[in-house]
Amino acid sequence: MDAQSYNAALADLRVMRDSIKKTQAALAKLEAERNKHIAQLATYAKAKAERIAPAAGLSLAEVVDRAPTLAPQPLATDTTPSPEPAAVAEPVTAPQPRVPQPTTPDAPAGEMARPDQLHAAEPPVAHSAQHDEPRTLPSIPDGEAGEAWFTHTKNLASTRPNFVQQTRSTVFLNTDTGVLVHRNQTHHLDLGSRTAAEILTAVFHVLPEGAERIYITAGDPWHRDVGRYPYLRDAVAAWLNAPTPGWRTDTGRGRDRMAGHFVHARNPVARYMRDDESSHVEIRSMGEWFDLDGDDPATARDAFVLLWQALRRHWDDAVLMGSPSQTGRDLWTRTIPARGQHAEGFPVLSEELRGLLHATAGQGRNELIVPPRVQERLPQLVEYDRTFAYAKHTWKSPVGTPRRITSQTFAAWSEKEQTRALYGCGHWHIRVTVPDTWDHVGLLPAPAPGDRAWHYPATPGTTFTTWAGGPEVHTALSNPLTPWKIEVLDGILWDDGKPLDDWAKKLKEAWANLTAQAHFQQDAQQARAAHLASRAVRSILLYGIGSFAQRPRMVTGTTPRNAERDVPPEAEIVGFDDELITWQKPTGFSRDPNAHPEWAAAIWSGARAALLTQRHRADDTYAGALHAAPGTVIAFRTDALYLTQPQTWPHHHEPGDYLLKGHLTGPLTAPANEEELLTLRDAGRNALAQTQKGA
Repeated sequence: MDAQSYNAALADLRVMRDSIKKTQAALAKLEAERNKHIAQLATYAKAKAERIAPAAGLSLAEVVDRAPTLAPQPLATDTTPSPEPAAVAEPVTAPQPRVPQPTTPDAPAGEMARPDQLHAAEPPVAHSAQHDEPRTLPSIPDGEAGEAWFTHTKNLASTRPNFVQQTRSTVFLNTDTGVLVHRNQTHHLDLGSRTAAEILTAVFHVLPEGAERIYITAGDPWHRDVGRYPYLRDAVAAWLNAPTPGWRTDTGRGRDRMAGHFVHARNPVARYMRDDESSHVEIRSMGEWFDLDGDDPATARDAFVLLWQALRRHWDDAVLMGSPSQTGRDLWTRTIPARGQHAEGFPVLSEELRGLLHATAGQGRNELIVPPRVQERLPQLVEYDRTFAYAKHTWKSPVGTPRRITSQTFAAWSEKEQTRALYGCGHWHIRVTVPDTWDHVGLLPAPAPGDRAWHYPATPGTTFTTWAGGPEVHTALSNPLTPWKIEVLDGILWDDGKPLDDWAKKLKEAWANLTAQAHFQQDAQQARAAHLASRAVRSILLYGIGSFAQRPRMVTGTTPRNAERDVPPEAEIVGFDDELITWQKPTGFSRDPNAHPEWAAAIWSGARAALLTQRHRADDTYAGALHAAPGTVIAFRTDALYLTQPQTWPHHHEPGDYLLKGHLTGPLTAPANEEELLTLRDAGRNALAQTQKGA
């Protein structure tokens, strides 16, 4: 770019700036007018917020905020404190963020398993006073009310299935090129503008017998109209709900009852059935299983064949279901003992304890550490990623009826009993104080402003109250630098068991076998297919673990614009166009027999602890952030560490080992946000790949 084009671009930028200001002013004026209309409507004696909300394109809470007189009568008049049980239950079922939650149990828990938002460490970002207040985590009620939580849900348990899972005819389709692969056949389709209706018509034209599952390998047709909508989810919802002559939204069938579409920005699921119910079909994204990098549909098919073959070596009745989480959950149920201990299954915790774990047990650690805690200019950026990390932490999990460990009970125990408890399967309500001499990263999660947000205090002398799993508490007390001060306020303790061990061992063996095939296979396409299949095994375990967490559900639905009064009163409006209103509403916890958030919480806690310190027995050494020099840790990202110095940590291609993933030499400006970190990460991976290629 020369000086003339630079000045011209600046002039264009100023024009854009002025246009944005005018648009923002016009929007503010419209919003002010809308608020006036809401206030006027509220003066009508029979006005109802549930009628006004869809008309205004707002949620009920937003309408009530603008017109408090529209609040339900008990909320508007009752100002007396709630009794203790209700006060405790309120935070447990705190409102969910607007990010859509699964409408069905098969949704990739990868939204949890792959968080895309890093939380900056100190110094804190300035917020309004309203958003600076950290979340108050729930606690267990005192007395009998709290003791009642420590039980299982009646007549609800994970049991071994007594049926064989049905296979579904599957095809693989690239909607950019129109290439369709069905078994050993390849077809070229004319998909028109790539609507769901056109895809269904084209597929069923070349395959008269039809298909039950269509995997999109490239093209993302649900993103075709992104320019018309303010948010990606709105474009996806519009694509899913567009008219499909001869078809309608599937309402489910059989044991695998998956009703309705799943709205997701990247990996949605469309479910349709013919009007005469003669055919049922899903349109899904291949991205649920693995990331394709220009691979054709035939390679994706080969990966699925290799995956199925690898699983069949361990499960005679293994079937690949629609998503990795569904497949992982189904395979796990087939490892439940048929006789002996646990033959009657694994009972599900009370809804209260599941709610508590949902509110207090986060998943991956995602934190960006910024100056002045790190240098403004970094000498280099080195990325280490823990290989198949969660598979390392499945050997021990909570089982049996949980016990409450009060602060008095814990204090009365001997030091040996306390250590055994903290090393066991527990979830602890604690008060934490950072040592006065501390100069490294934070060790324990603390609630941060925002729904389900966590940060990791590291300032010496800081005191905070939080919940944490046994592995993290044990690490904080026995870390190689300075023990932290921890006061146990309350706790949940289970017996140690191995409900996931057999399942995880089989998946690890399948992963190792496919990884070896990818390394030694001479045929390039088959080697690539084996690599993708190994990534799919990783997804089965990762998302299978996430599915145990069983988040409270958010159901997404649509209502015609001419039937606004039919929008559920508790629903939040998330989008609308000339024809349809799209809404979502919470439905709480379902009676899922495979809901075991205690297992997911224990694995996540172990994985976060291993990011700090992990022993390699065979090498008699340790790895992790605490074994890097203070000030050299730049970021944590789920199971990855970003440092300014390379390490000599061992890597034997075993689950949990730290793999050197990227190395970018500096000097570099320290990243100030996630986007900058990911830019450096990608550059580091490319640089390392070039170095290894040259070697």
